[in-house]
Amino acid sequence: MKTNTFEKESSFTQDLEINENLEEVVLNNENVEKLDFSYLDKKRVDLNLSETALSQVLRIAVYDEMQAYETYSAILENLGDIEPFSSIKQAEAVHYSVLISLLEKYEVDVPLNDWSNKLTVPKTYIECCEVGVATEIVNIKMYDDLLKYIQEEDVKDVLYRLQAASYNNHLPLFRNCVKEYYNKDASSALFNPEEMMNKASEYQNLLEDIATGNIDQDKITQLLGKMNVSMVSGAALGAASSAFLSTYLNKNEE
Repeated sequence: MKTNTFEKESSFTQDLEINENLEEVVLNNENVEKLDFSYLDKKRVDLNLSETALSQVLRIAVYDEMQAYETYSAILENLGDIEPFSSIKQAEAVHYSVLISLLEKYEVDVPLNDWSNKLTVPKTYIECCEVGVATEIVNIKMYDDLLKYIQEEDVKDVLYRLQAASYNNHLPLFRNCVKEYYNKDASSALFNPEEMMNKASEYQNLLEDIATGNIDQDKITQLLGKMNVSMVSGAALGAASSAFLSTYLNKNEE
């Protein structure tokens, strides 16, 4: 059963017996050897490399969770202690430390967390929520890809749980932020249905590209950006973005 709360996150933490001092686990990896492998940024296993698929999967997963953690940390630094970013940041700390424990178990070197020097986050709340939507969708699709290469049951279990946390908890919270923001003035908003239909094919091309596996954060933020400049009504944007994202997620779930 899906939930929009962080109750499942707490259960996840208890089940895996995570170190209580998560912030220390997350921040004290400055001396870890940096792995200069392109697959980390591509978030895809490369079977042509001499490195094992398991090693690549674990590194890709932890590097992605590092990105999410640092993204939400940077947003909080700009906007202050604001939800849902504060709660989701703490959840990402759990994910981060769980994966580091797996890397240690399988004797895989942890990649250096260099995201704080590479990230640029938006300055407004709504743009940050849209970044959150894009980040979580990419995360969900990434775990679909990574799980194809895993046989180890403990690794499978963790990856499925992390994916479920993004799908059931984080993504709905960010989608609600976007929807609520643009629906604030729904009662007075007016829009041109014909204009929306004319734009639909443009959005659909992006979504089909994403749904077929050609997905990355830039494509999703491009989709949201196109909606922002094309829709004259905030309410229309909220409804459209929610519908399009629902279409993608429902197709992915099937």
